[in-house]
Amino acid sequence: DFDWSSIDTSQLPSSYKTNSWQEKELLQLADHFFRQYAHLCPDRKPLFIHPVNECGVQKFVSTTVRPTLLPYPDMYYWSGCASFVCDYLIMEPLKCPITPPSSLYSPTTILKYQRGNCFDFTVLLCSLLIGAGYDAYCVHGYATLEMCSLDQTQELCPRLRKPPEVPEEEDPNKYRIQYPLEPQSKFELQQKAKKEKETEPAQEEEREEEEIEEEEVEKPKRDPLHGLRVHAWVLVLAGKRKVSETFFINPFTGNPHSTTDECFLGIESIWNHRNYWVNMQECRKGCKDLSFDLSDPFCWEIMFSESNEPSQLPTESPDKDTDDTEKKEEIDMSFEMPLSWVDRIKVSCREYENPFPRGRKVILYDKAKLEKWAAYANEDGLVERLTVYADSDYTEELEVKEWFKHREDLLYMREVNKQTELITDHFMPGHPLLLKAHSYTSLEPETGHTVEFYHTARVDGLWKRFENATEMTEYFVGREDLLHMRHIEFGERDKKMENAGTTAEANARPIVQIKEYFHRNPEKPADEDIEERVFMVIDDVIQLTYHLELHDTIASQVVFCRVIGREKREDEIYLSRENTVKYQPWSSEKHKNMLHLYDLLWELRAEQKDLKQQVRDSEAEV
Repeated sequence: DFDWSSIDTSQLPSSYKTNSWQEKELLQLADHFFRQYAHLCPDRKPLFIHPVNECGVQKFVSTTVRPTLLPYPDMYYWSGCASFVCDYLIMEPLKCPITPPSSLYSPTTILKYQRGNCFDFTVLLCSLLIGAGYDAYCVHGYATLEMCSLDQTQELCPRLRKPPEVPEEEDPNKYRIQYPLEPQSKFELQQKAKKEKETEPAQEEEREEEEIEEEEVEKPKRDPLHGLRVHAWVLVLAGKRKVSETFFINPFTGNPHSTTDECFLGIESIWNHRNYWVNMQECRKGCKDLSFDLSDPFCWEIMFSESNEPSQLPTESPDKDTDDTEKKEEIDMSFEMPLSWVDRIKVSCREYENPFPRGRKVILYDKAKLEKWAAYANEDGLVERLTVYADSDYTEELEVKEWFKHREDLLYMREVNKQTELITDHFMPGHPLLLKAHSYTSLEPETGHTVEFYHTARVDGLWKRFENATEMTEYFVGREDLLHMRHIEFGERDKKMENAGTTAEANARPIVQIKEYFHRNPEKPADEDIEERVFMVIDDVIQLTYHLELHDTIASQVVFCRVIGREKREDEIYLSRENTVKYQPWSSEKHKNMLHLYDLLWELRAEQKDLKQQVRDSEAEV
């Protein structure tokens, strides 16, 4: 454990070691308020008003808050400030869980030694938030054991939270034709329902028993100090910086919470750099019903009146008038808060970029473990890793997700399914091959790869490709020729060449068939608009299937076959009615002309040659 008594305070400024006359006057007023409050509210716990600092000097808590805006873009937002504080500091529990600490060190000292309790976390975070323009306050109150001890093992990891579902829009065409469902036997349905009724009670009992067992295992033990554990956190009021709703920030985690969160059990007081307020509302239901209108004197007792009005704290007058009525003693508590005694808060660029004091940070969630590293701490650029487990003992891994920064290949996330061993890499825009995602079980070629591309940056509009040992499928978007899918089938390599040690490039897989699918082009007649194009390379067959018109049931087709008994020559096209099969009932006369078919076949031969080269290029890309 870190020994705070051994820290060196000799180099600290004089404001840390002494009090100015304004601070002395402030302490006198605070002490008067403290005694008055203790006398009138004897059942309430003592207020946290003027603890000692690291030099043993009493300081008013409001003067310990030092509003500061750090020169980093993320620190202009509450989320950036909160994540920095919870990552940069090591959490230390309070010495006594049911009483506030006797000391409150300056944020500069806390930053220097990178550790502190909940009050230290809160004052530092509040200083940064006020400096960034938020209406933020330090809160002294009570919370659950899990929140006070930074136990998140019962919580779902934020990385695993699903985004809110968008409600589906109703179909505007509610009067569309309802097609009849597939007919089913009523007798079979009755028998099936009967069996389900017989087995339902036993299944329900088993489910209930399993649920009860799971609840007993996962249910946290009852805390004997529930409602008494002291905690400090940050309150951010709505209004400034376009904050629409008041919320809490837990400084240990940096997470926002609703003011109705059941983890917060009550509030004693709040303060900022200007004033101090005591909560006068009941907290039997936690913070659910609390009003955060600080101008309401019935809900919040302000220490120093901001409008030069006397304090509204009721007092018992020693003198009684003739009617034996009690009077309120009016005490002038108007006071100008002195400037903070804390030195300017500074965070160097190196400290900001390397916030983890132990090199990394490990957070345990419900069946999940989150690890964080600073940028450049790992050679591969790893900055975060999430491991999902099947059990609460963190033994059986189900899934691992890793996040990266500053990599040359622009890889930013990797997902590993431990059950299927499937790995998926995600890339940012700008990759040399325009990769977006790459799924694989092995980096060896032809072992099953699925690659997604940033198709808008590619000339060919390719957005996805799947490849294994026997086939390859490519998907396209936004092409002028309306091609949306291409499927290639491969044959087996020549085994003799494999045995001879020939490389895979020299002994390429033979292309058996290439299929292409096209969307409908409304500018063309259906009989001229190709829907499917098949090149059977080995069999030397080309098959065209055209789109259907609305009234058609059978698509038009043209098939060019090899002439049996005729030797194939590369630069020769032999066309006759024997090797051409066509069905085009609605086509014009020109499509029945052999010259038109000859020109079409010539184009298809040239395109087949280009397609084979494109397939080889795709293989090389994978």
